[in-house]
Amino acid sequence: MTDDQLYIRRLSLIASVWSIGLAMSLTIAVDRSTWMMEVAPAPIVLAGLIATRRRWRASGLALALIGIHGLVLMVGGAYTYAKVPVGYVLQDWLHLTRNPFDRIGHFLQGFVPAIVLRELVIGRGLIRRGKFCTLAVLAFCLAISAAYELIEFGAAQALGQGADAFLGTQGDPWDTQWDMLTCLIGAACALATLSRIDDRLIAGRL
Repeated sequence: MTDDQLYIRRLSLIASVWSIGLAMSLTIAVDRSTWMMEVAPAPIVLAGLIATRRRWRASGLALALIGIHGLVLMVGGAYTYAKVPVGYVLQDWLHLTRNPFDRIGHFLQGFVPAIVLRELVIGRGLIRRGKFCTLAVLAFCLAISAAYELIEFGAAQALGQGADAFLGTQGDPWDTQWDMLTCLIGAACALATLSRIDDRLIAGRL
C-alpha cells in the first residue's frame, strides 16, 4: 500500500465515522440551526484535508485527534454544549457550578490544532523546531479561538436570543475569556506532551 493510499484510507475512515456521528447527532439535535453551526467545522476540515492531500498530509496522530474532535463537536451540537449529559455527570463529580463540556470543547480547540499546525509549519519548512515554533503555534491557536469567538459574536448580533444555545455562556460574563484561556491551555498541553512523538512522525520514523 502506498503512502497516498494509506492516507486516503485514513481520511475515508474519518469520513465514515463522522457520517454515522452526524446522522446520530442530527437525529437527537435539540435545535437544528444550532446543530448546523456547531458541527460545520468538521466537514470543512475534512474537505480541506482531502483538497490538500497532494501538497501536505497530516500524521496518523493528527488525524486521530481530528477525528475525536469532530465527534466532540457532534455531541455538543446535538445537545448544545451547556446541556450535554456527560457534562452534568462531571459537574456533579467535580462539584462545579456549570456544565464543563463547553470547556472540554475549547480545550480540544487548542489541543488538536496545535499538533496539526505544528506539523504543517515544520513539515512545509515554514518554521524550524524550537521556541519560536512553539510560540508561533500557541499564537496561531489563540488566533483560531479569537476568530471563533468573533463568529459567536456575529451570531449573537444576527440572531439575538436565538443564539443563546450556540453561545453556551451559561450566564458567565467572562465566558469568552475563559474559552480563549482554555484553548491556550489545551494548545500548551499538546505541545508539552506530544511534540517528541510528533517529531518522529514528521520525520517518518513512526
